[in-house]
Amino acid sequence: MLLPQHFEQKIGFSTLREQLEANCLSALGRQYVARMEFQPKHEPLLKLLQQTAEFAYLLRSGADFPASHYYDAKVHFQRAALPGAYLDVTAFFEVKMSLRTIRQALTFFSQADEDQYPTLRLLGIGVQVDRNLLAALDKVVDDDGAVRDDASPLLRQIRQELIARQGQLRRQIAGILRHAKTEGWIPSDAEPTIRGGRLVLPVIAEHKRKVKGLIHDESASGQTVYIEPEAVFELNNDIKDLDNAYHRELIRILTALTDQLRPHIPDLRKAYGYLGLIDFIRAKARLAVTLDCQLPQLHNKPLLKWHGVRHPLLQLAFAQHKRDSGDPREVVPLDLELNHEQRILVISGPNAGGKSVSLKTVGLVQFMLQMGLLIPCADNSEAGVFEDIFLDIGDEQSLENDLSTYSSHLLAMKQFLLLAGKKSLVLIDEFGTGTEPSLGGAIAEAVLDQLNKARVFGVITTHYTNLKNFAERTPHLVNGAMRYDPEKLQPLYRLEVGKPGSSFAIEIARKIGLPKEVVERATQLVGKDKIRYDRLLEGLEKEKTELEQRTAEAAKAERRLKSAAKEYQDLKQHLEDTKLETLRTAKQQAKALLVNTNQQIEATIGEIRRGNAEKEVNKAAREKLETFVKKELQIEPPKPKATRERAVAGAVQPGDKVALFGQDGYGEVVSVKGQTAEVMFGGLKTLTKLNQLEKLGRAEIREREQAAKAKAGKLGGGGSTGGNSVNITDRMAGFSPTLDLRGERAEDALTKTMSFVDDAVMLGMPEIKFVHGRGNGVLRQVVRDYLRSQRAVASVADEHPDRGGDGVTIAVLK
Repeated sequence: MLLPQHFEQKIGFSTLREQLEANCLSALGRQYVARMEFQPKHEPLLKLLQQTAEFAYLLRSGADFPASHYYDAKVHFQRAALPGAYLDVTAFFEVKMSLRTIRQALTFFSQADEDQYPTLRLLGIGVQVDRNLLAALDKVVDDDGAVRDDASPLLRQIRQELIARQGQLRRQIAGILRHAKTEGWIPSDAEPTIRGGRLVLPVIAEHKRKVKGLIHDESASGQTVYIEPEAVFELNNDIKDLDNAYHRELIRILTALTDQLRPHIPDLRKAYGYLGLIDFIRAKARLAVTLDCQLPQLHNKPLLKWHGVRHPLLQLAFAQHKRDSGDPREVVPLDLELNHEQRILVISGPNAGGKSVSLKTVGLVQFMLQMGLLIPCADNSEAGVFEDIFLDIGDEQSLENDLSTYSSHLLAMKQFLLLAGKKSLVLIDEFGTGTEPSLGGAIAEAVLDQLNKARVFGVITTHYTNLKNFAERTPHLVNGAMRYDPEKLQPLYRLEVGKPGSSFAIEIARKIGLPKEVVERATQLVGKDKIRYDRLLEGLEKEKTELEQRTAEAAKAERRLKSAAKEYQDLKQHLEDTKLETLRTAKQQAKALLVNTNQQIEATIGEIRRGNAEKEVNKAAREKLETFVKKELQIEPPKPKATRERAVAGAVQPGDKVALFGQDGYGEVVSVKGQTAEVMFGGLKTLTKLNQLEKLGRAEIREREQAAKAKAGKLGGGGSTGGNSVNITDRMAGFSPTLDLRGERAEDALTKTMSFVDDAVMLGMPEIKFVHGRGNGVLRQVVRDYLRSQRAVASVADEHPDRGGDGVTIAVLK
């Protein structure tokens, strides 16, 4: 049960229903939207939600599901059911294309993995589209909605004769037209036209006697008459006869096709019911994708255990505002839990702090869920099922029933007390207002006590202190406060469960500049206890804000510490991994050096012995040994490593030699624009960011040239190695100008697109392609939005229809 009667309008669901209707592709789907009803049963509700969740996954994956030709062909079946009647070509075109869509949808789900779309696959059980019927329709009507010339042999013959006679007629009429223009009987810019289904010439009225023929019509001014030349009478007659014969044969074909269609009408009605249901589920899934909705874990009991829930209408409004003005406003998410131990939440806080929005969020999101829609929440949310949702919000005064605002609230309370039970969700905004505060607060407390005894679930907003105190001391009730910045006196729109909130009335009055004596008098009137209570809440709010800031800073510092520790561990692991290899290489080199040294020493000793200790021979042997030691064993001090700095604007000028960080080669700067430089690497010109370059001196250039020559020598190459970067050349050789994104999620596709564009710009590619498929257009939109935001992209367009059309995006780079 839902109260009040216009519940949808009060809670705002009518806007979402309009959104769903706009998402539908056909009247079939909109009929299902109009029939949507509140579902209080767990099993059918779970089935509805699973259908929507599966289709939302289908849309997010970018799968190629049919998204066109959702025609409501059921309107044609009433005429087709009459014996002797026939459908026109347009009707058969809609039947053919929509039946093809139905068949494609059935094939899509039947060919998918069994565990991928289980509930959607079940919808197609018993739905049939006769292949022979589809072939018969395709034989008569083409995919553009025109009758095929070969629909029957006679139709083809008539069509060919008709074309031949029309060509003959055009040639004859063209000759007559040229002669008449030469004589000045017809304006020089005039052309033949049709009157009464016959080809005629527009002749100036004063020369109408000079053109032999039949006058069919004249212009409104009377200055032009339309004459059928006598020479083409017979041709026009033949064409008219052929045209009549063509239509007679066409009607015969359409009548026979309608007769073939008629026995299938019962099956076709079921098939079009399936098409409408698929359109409806698709519309719900599109809304889920737009709002980033999820399927919470659904329990067969009343329960709210939500994380990160967002008000859907606010989310749509903020998204539109962002598109219009670029202001990135975000909806503050809501965390909320109502269970059998904590059934009723009493929310308090200042005006315009978000109390009513929180209450409406609860009502609208739960109603969305029980209407079969996914809800905008975090993945780990849980939800239950309620049999009733009762709402009391806004001003319901009635002139017809002589009801004041407070009387209307009391009437709603009476209905809630009579009808609400343990499976009811009660939502009351500004509980107790509308009459004298002390009496209104007392009645509200009594009603709240009775609702609690009835074991209802609910969310209530109030400013009354007695209701806050009642919630504090009563089991199954809990206080909640809308967070507020007491220093800036600005709402934070965050709900905190567990403590009441202050209205900050005195503080707000003081801030907006009410006279000091008025504020002090109000303070005296409200009493010390109330002021002390509000100041206590204000102090708690300040302490909580400070604690949150310190916690956030501590968490940030902890993340930095963890990052540094991870870098240290990675470096340590790298050193451990390379230490053994370094030692092994050093030992091998030392062993080889020791062998060479021993050989040299032994050779020196042999020479000394052979020289019989002659002074000059011994001296020469020693000098030879000393030269070997200096050459082979002397350890040179390590060269200081040059500190390389990334280039910045102004530091690099055209003609400078630069290199990409991490690359071996170098190039020459051609031009510099802002933070971007155009660099020539060998024969390859590319654009790159300044912070990716390092400026080189002459010594570094010589080192790189020598290293490049040595590398070329090892590879067996001669040639010039100058400033070519081997790495860049290799990357260009292995770079494909086409990126396939089909099947990717939007976030992964965007990441790959960004990296792909960066590589293409660095390598100087003139044009790149993105294959994303058609699907629901999410991947295409993500790719094109990013491309249009890049200065390096000159234009974005569809591929040629023969090579993918709007399923492929081409980007031309500057």
